[in-house]
Amino acid sequence: MFYRDAGALKTTYAQEQAIFPVALDRWAVVILVAAGALVVPLVAGPYWLGSILLPFLILSLAAIGLNILTGYAGQLSLGSGAFMAVGAYAAVNLVIRLPGLPFPVSFALAGLVAGAVGLAFGLLSLRIRGFYVAVATLAAQFFIEWICTHLPWLVLNTPSGVVSTPTLFLFGFGFSSVPSRYLVAFATVVALAFVAKNLIRSSAGRALMAVRDHETAAELTGVDTTRAKLTAFAVSGFCCGVAGALWAFLYLGNVEIEAFSLHRSFQILFMIIIGGLGSILGSFLGAAFIVLLPVAIANAATLFGEALKPDVLANLELMIFGGLIVTFLIIEPNGLARLALKAKERLRRWPLPY
Repeated sequence: MFYRDAGALKTTYAQEQAIFPVALDRWAVVILVAAGALVVPLVAGPYWLGSILLPFLILSLAAIGLNILTGYAGQLSLGSGAFMAVGAYAAVNLVIRLPGLPFPVSFALAGLVAGAVGLAFGLLSLRIRGFYVAVATLAAQFFIEWICTHLPWLVLNTPSGVVSTPTLFLFGFGFSSVPSRYLVAFATVVALAFVAKNLIRSSAGRALMAVRDHETAAELTGVDTTRAKLTAFAVSGFCCGVAGALWAFLYLGNVEIEAFSLHRSFQILFMIIIGGLGSILGSFLGAAFIVLLPVAIANAATLFGEALKPDVLANLELMIFGGLIVTFLIIEPNGLARLALKAKERLRRWPLPY
């Protein structure tokens, strides 16, 4: 047996509540985090760090935010891109207008602003349910896009509406190189993923899942459904807001509303559907699928040389991408996280067949 949890005797309450009760899981997470922080910046080139891993990490954080709202609390949302925009615009105003404020504080405040906006639109979920909540968040997407393009104060009165983000400094060290920007994103995503994992395991997380499974039954058992729904919208907005700030400062180098359009909201929604609803791991797997699959398809298409024209290649990529998503959802509708769980179960029984 390669993977086993037998013999993991728990003698204290703290051991019972451990986030990773199996020792093999703990070591796997420690090795993975250490490799991401120490090995990857040394061996990966600028292309992989800046063009692949940075968007993967930042979109994973946005997917975690939406997964808390949709996967755990059962509230549909099509406004994740808008909440990212709120975080990005709030962060750029805080960093430029208050240069003495450390950027982690500015990013945290930007996340709080996005969380407050998410909470405001979450109030609608107290009166409407299901598909109507999704329509309300879609309205949030259009409303926030309009605000960001019609308030010159938000874009620091720039005529083009595009604000270039300055280099981030902390204790005199500038985060301008690609490895340093990757490390900032990596540390932020790991920390917030850890917080999200613990939130789901708390009483607040159980209240979210109770609302998702059956709201009326949750009310009858004493769950404050109003508080649970608003908590989900606020936490989701916070995660998406911080992701938007990271996207603007570390990946794009500027803030423009086109980066947070409805396409971005659907992209994040696809991530949690493909990765697995109600799973923190699924948020990372879904983001990896969305980011890496177009790259793999484009590289595979280069084998045909000039036989494929750029316009044909672009359409062919979209067709293959959509076909693979549909096929995958038919084969495993519960997402990549379910496949990972099945693999874990097989390792538990290996080499025995049952």
